Amino acid sequence: MKEKLAVVKIGGNVIDDVLKLQEFIRIFSQLEGKKLLIHGGGKIATQTAERLNVETQMIDGRRITGDDMIDVAVMVYAGLVNKNIIAMLSSKGVTSIGLSGADGNSILAGKRPVVNGIDYGWVGDVKQVNADLFDLLLKSGITPVMCALTHDGQGQMLNTNADTVASEIAIALSLRYEVDLNYCFELPGVLRDMEDFGTLIKEIRSSDYEKLKVEGVISGGMIPKLDNAFDSLSRGVARVNIRNVESLAVNQNHEFTTLY
Repeated sequence: MKEKLAVVKIGGNVIDDVLKLQEFIRIFSQLEGKKLLIHGGGKIATQTAERLNVETQMIDGRRITGDDMIDVAVMVYAGLVNKNIIAMLSSKGVTSIGLSGADGNSILAGKRPVVNGIDYGWVGDVKQVNADLFDLLLKSGITPVMCALTHDGQGQMLNTNADTVASEIAIALSLRYEVDLNYCFELPGVLRDMEDFGTLIKEIRSSDYEKLKVEGVISGGMIPKLDNAFDSLSRGVARVNIRNVESLAVNQNHEFTTLY
């Protein structure tokens, strides 16, 4: 029987709120067994770019990452945010190590090609995950904390979607562990009515997913998140949970959405 591994990705809303981040760190530190954390940079990258007079360009919610913006992303994601999280975990007794995709050659990616005339700049699509490295760290009792940056193997850092980084790591490690992939954000899970937490959908199977999209229950930014989730399930991940931070707490009865 495979040992269990919790792969947890936290959304920008957690990163942006000091109190929410502190609460997440408290809960995450209490998770038993092997665990791995993935994070982005939230609004901090945009705020830092403004202070440095670097223009922020977004198309359909996706950041255009030019020469100056990739420098900001590396400073914020791999530096400020990552090391603050490591320090906070250390204060809770969690031995952790902060990584970008370049560290230990952990995640190799390719620069995204021009799509429909849009050049996203230094944005990467994952090509390979160094499962041996993550496995070595986990077996050594070290919790990897991964930011959403990869590299191209030619010396160039690449900005990469954090949800995708989480799913690709989960898939790569599913050959060695029974992996639960957890996407934590501000909502309790997938809702039929975004204004009513009482409409939580507790379980979604792949056969339900297409129907929910047609009905318009699942739309917008939730679609790429769930596309990633079901891709993970089809490639070896045991379970994917869409949840809020509080539902991660040990021995709590919070409800969330589980995908099968």
